[in-house]
Formats: sequence, C-alpha cells, structure tokens
Amino acid sequence: MILDSFLIRAALAGVGVALAAAPIGAFVVWRRMAYFGDATAHAALLGVTLALATGLPVTLGVLVSATAMALTVAAAAGRGWAADTALGVAAHAALAIGIVALSFLHGVRVDLLGYLFGDILSVTRTDLAVIWTGAALIIGLVAWRWRGLLLATLNEDLAAASGVNPRREGLVLTLALAVLIAVALKIVGTLLITAMLVVPAAAARPLVRTPEAMAVLAAVVGTVAALTGLYAAWHFDTPAGPSMVVAAVVILVVTSMAAAIRGR
Repeated sequence: MILDSFLIRAALAGVGVALAAAPIGAFVVWRRMAYFGDATAHAALLGVTLALATGLPVTLGVLVSATAMALTVAAAAGRGWAADTALGVAAHAALAIGIVALSFLHGVRVDLLGYLFGDILSVTRTDLAVIWTGAALIIGLVAWRWRGLLLATLNEDLAAASGVNPRREGLVLTLALAVLIAVALKIVGTLLITAMLVVPAAAARPLVRTPEAMAVLAAVVGTVAALTGLYAAWHFDTPAGPSMVVAAVVILVVTSMAAAIRGR
C-alpha cells in the first residue's frame, strides 16, 4: 500500500501540519504573538514528561500542558506582568523544566533530540491519523470563528460593539494553537514549531491583499517548504525538521525580494 513507504507518510504528515499551521500562523503574525507561540510550544516537553510518567498518549499530554501554559501566560500578562517578561520567563522556564523532568524518568528511553527538533521520518499510520484529525479540527474551528477572530484581531472595541467577545476569540485561538503543537511535535519538534507557524505566513503576507488569501497562500508556502525540506533531507542527509524550516525561510526571502522589486 502507498502508506507502507515512510517517505509518503512523512510527506503527508508535513502537508497536514502545514495546512493546520497556515490559518493560525496568519493570526500569530497579525497579533504579533510569535513569542506567545514559542512559550506555548516549549511547554510541550512538560507534556511529554507527563505522558511518559502517567502512561497517557504523548499527544494528549502535550495538548494539556500547552493549553495550561497558554492560559497561564495570558493570565500572568494581565496581572501586573509585562507581556514580554511573562513570555520570556515562561518560554525558557518551560523548556528547562521539561528537559530536567525528563531526566528523572528512570527506565524510560527518551529521544530528546526527536522531541526538540522533530523526527518526521519515523511517522507511523497512527501518527498520520492524529495529525490529520488535529488538522481538520483546527481548520474547522478557525473557519467557524473566522469573522470573530478577524474582528477581535483588528480592534477589540469594534469586535465588542459587533457582539463578538474578544476574550472568547482569544481562547479559541489558544485552543487551536495547543492542538497544533500537540500534532506537530513529532514533525518539527518544540524548538521549530513556531517557525512553521510564523515563516510561511510572513512569506505570504507581501503578496496578498486579503486575510483569506494570506491564509491560503501560507498553506501553499508551508506545503512547498515541507516537501522541499523532505527532499533535501533525503538527498543531502540533513535533519528533516530543520530542513523544512530552512526551505520556508528561503521562500520568505524570495517573496520579500519580489515584493520589494514590485514596490519599486
């Protein structure tokens, strides 16, 4: 069968993550939430530790820890902490605590590099099912709340006047981000998840005029980057996850140069 090939499974996994990351990445760029995404992603290692210690599925443990981290950071930023301070503390503390906590798990073999940078070439059929289920959930959730998310991103007062609760829309985005981190952990790892969120959206931004077009083009950029990165990893024996990010960055440079030339 077609899924017997590990390269086909890896390609499908990369495309699934790219499609799921595109709409969230657009909102992360618009809201300038890159550091927020980074802090949430770094909490994934705590979720891995929780899952391995309790016997829960790793995806579920990561989902719980990422959601808890996102909500904690949002609450801290609103209670006297400057946003950048809260995010800086949370991002690095979560990563350090997660790595230390993993070292206390005796008798459990942990591929730390795989969790940090991803291991897309080892994706199984079960992983594919989880990734595409998560991607469908994220795309459906964002599509359902698209108008409310846009209004809350544009202007919270305008959103409230239109009957949209900005806090609720923020929670929706937080939940979608947590689901993405849970399904993308095996693909690009905790250190590179934010890159796959931000870079494709940033690459698409100079070439489009509408929010919808930006989300669609970000999905295209992410897909091309995922497939190109896998091709490079296979032919040049480079790490797959970082290769995908490098491919996305190259596309960003090209689109930025194209936009600059067009502007002139």
